[in-house]
Amino acid sequence: MLSVRPASDYHVHLRQGDITPMLVKELKQGGCQRALVMPNLKPPVTSTEQALGYWNTLRRLDDSIEYLVTLYLHPSITPAEIRKAAAAGVVGVKSYPRGVTTNSDSGIESYEVYYEVFKAMEECNMVLNLHGEVPSDADKNICVLNAEEHFLQHLQQLHADFPKLRIVLEHATTKAAVEMVRSLGDTVGCTITVHHLELTVDDWAGKNHNFCKPVAKYPSDRAALRQAVLDRHPRFFLGSDSAPHPRSAKEAACGCAGVFTGPLLLPYMASIFDGLGCLDYLEDFTSGNGDRFYQRPHSAERVTLKKEPFVVPTSYKYGTDGNEVVPFRAGEQLTWRTA
Repeated sequence: MLSVRPASDYHVHLRQGDITPMLVKELKQGGCQRALVMPNLKPPVTSTEQALGYWNTLRRLDDSIEYLVTLYLHPSITPAEIRKAAAAGVVGVKSYPRGVTTNSDSGIESYEVYYEVFKAMEECNMVLNLHGEVPSDADKNICVLNAEEHFLQHLQQLHADFPKLRIVLEHATTKAAVEMVRSLGDTVGCTITVHHLELTVDDWAGKNHNFCKPVAKYPSDRAALRQAVLDRHPRFFLGSDSAPHPRSAKEAACGCAGVFTGPLLLPYMASIFDGLGCLDYLEDFTSGNGDRFYQRPHSAERVTLKKEPFVVPTSYKYGTDGNEVVPFRAGEQLTWRTA
């Protein structure tokens, strides 16, 4: 048996509509008590009022979870809106380059035009959350396999221009990203997902339920992510990017990007950390490091995990029309489960 604090998941998608009640329920079942919730809804969450409305919707479903809401970086956001949002408890602002992932059509094309917004964020102690890719561009030889590496110069420049602004490079997938975050100051953190600790390009090519953005890369990249964990680097922490889509949207000619890990978040992580030989670091990675970076108190509650073979369900149903979502490693066996 293993007792740990509940997970603090600093990157999760709880969507909207009839899927959200299931996602909130399974978030708790997966051992999570605190969640940084992504704003890429339709329409995107670009105002304080929208963020608070979404927060209230989630709290009505389960108020035992701490939901940290964010804004979607957009031309309509002003320094005044940032100050208003910060005063209302909005934690961060998420940047999506245009067109790189789900519901990113309203994403940004230039960071310089937002410098006054970033200055206000720095002054208000808000976090800038970066989806670290640039759009594919055949003329520049940029595609999903190197889009993250091409983005890193922007991270470096933003940190140089706003050294006191807390910045999180989300869902890192490359050795280059790990090395860049290591080289920068204490105000730069980085999230790592469950699936990127497990997958490489061979695991998603032709396998829609493992396809996500950013895509998993080479074995050497996965090794670098694992090494950041094994080195117990304090600025790397859990952000699952649990991103569910209906089975019909995944099993399609052009399947949606996203891997669903929320329902079994701590069992997935315990199984991975046990395999890496660092189970004693599970609590720090899944809550401690992220809580410190986000300046949140540690939970006083505990979750008990048991080392026992457990088969991942084949799907999670939601709504009234027989819709379902297929989880990561559906039908496969984990070595840990919640007790």
